[in-house]
Amino acid sequence: MNSTLKELGSIVLFVAVVACVPLVTDSGVTLNFVMMALYAALLAQAWNILGGFGGQFSFGHALFFGTGAYIQAIAQLQFGLNPWLALALAVTGSAAIGLGVGGLTFRYGLKGSYFALVTLAFAEVFRILALSVPFTGAGVGLMIPLSESFANMQFASRKGYLYLMLGFVAAALLVTWWLKHSRFGAYLQAVRDNEDAARAIGVNPFNVKLGAIGLSGALMGAGGAFYVQVFQYIDPGIAFGPGTSVEALVAAIVGGIGTLWGPVLGAVVLHVLADITRNMFGQLPGINMVIYGVVLVLIVMFLPRGIGGIAASVKSFFSKRGKP
Repeated sequence: MNSTLKELGSIVLFVAVVACVPLVTDSGVTLNFVMMALYAALLAQAWNILGGFGGQFSFGHALFFGTGAYIQAIAQLQFGLNPWLALALAVTGSAAIGLGVGGLTFRYGLKGSYFALVTLAFAEVFRILALSVPFTGAGVGLMIPLSESFANMQFASRKGYLYLMLGFVAAALLVTWWLKHSRFGAYLQAVRDNEDAARAIGVNPFNVKLGAIGLSGALMGAGGAFYVQVFQYIDPGIAFGPGTSVEALVAAIVGGIGTLWGPVLGAVVLHVLADITRNMFGQLPGINMVIYGVVLVLIVMFLPRGIGGIAASVKSFFSKRGKP
């Protein structure tokens, strides 16, 4: 119970510290960095729910991101809905797509590399569909008109967007904290560790994994809706392209999957690396993917528990060295 409260307290402290950043600086560079680091942390935390706690590695999480982004844009442009209501629909719609994909894949027992490839295929199918149908703007994409106000979820400075994303990340952290300490989370981790053993003690793997992909899809959809409101534009390549999926999974793995703070740490580290790379090499196409790939290989080789697990890895190493 004590460790549970400490983790909850750490979430409150994190939110309080980040919330103070706009109060102490008006620097657009600093605010944009914090905002985008939080954005990357949300995507990583969304992936972590399914991939880290559920053990279902997805290569196509852009499917949920793109669904949320397009629902957010289409609801405003074609149905005249308020952006806040559109956000609720985007989150719900992305969760529904997650349940649909999970229902198809988990029903037939797909897991491991088969599940990863199927999610990648779904994202590609949705990208092609978005390129083909007129209500998505096809290859041109959709642009949200600028109308700065709280009611329109468009803010005059990055401060408003930072607070909005901080709320999303806080929600994701609370969901992750709940997974670590709830019965559902215990079931999910049992399924991850040994699905047959979990089934033998009365756990329904299908329902548990379905719940995880629904939660993961919902948070990813929130990230897509946020992207649309900040950049006011979305197209099929941005929405369903592999870049978003890679960013989400790499940040989670680098930080430490199946942990509370690993995805946040990984997102910050990768965002710092991306900024350094951008300053060193300019806008060289694809260089961020090269950096992500190199970092991922190094982490898998030397820090299998991620950056967040360095202390545990060192302790394990020395304990093994001390054994006769």
